[in-house]
Amino acid sequence: MTFKVIDSSSLSWNTRIKGFLICFILGFVLSLLGSALIFLPGGLTIFVILYTMGNILAVASTCFLMGPMKQLERMFAPTRLVATIIMVLALIMTLIAVFILGNKLLALLMVLIQFLAMTWYSLSYIPYARDAAKKCFGSCLG
Repeated sequence: MTFKVIDSSSLSWNTRIKGFLICFILGFVLSLLGSALIFLPGGLTIFVILYTMGNILAVASTCFLMGPMKQLERMFAPTRLVATIIMVLALIMTLIAVFILGNKLLALLMVLIQFLAMTWYSLSYIPYARDAAKKCFGSCLG
């Protein structure tokens, strides 16, 4: 049985942009909503879940622009490999910490790691952005 993955060229540019925007905005809204609900009873769990789902949607949104196979190729390119692995593991570990272990502190730590890995991953798409971030961080430390 052969499965055909829809690549970006099978969708019109208009459809690809709409798909990207819907996923990206929905991901942003979920992350923002999670942040707003963090102080409610059970809010930390809600925050962790919504923030993680928001990040998953944000990463998935770029599949509309370049297609899922090209997205995976770029995610696992040597310059992004470590950030991608850390990001994916943090996403998974966040959900495991909440649903299986019930450890909110670990889940919160995984959210922090998600944020840092997602930032480092995103900077890899901007020429020299990682170098600038390293210099900035280095100058802040002294």
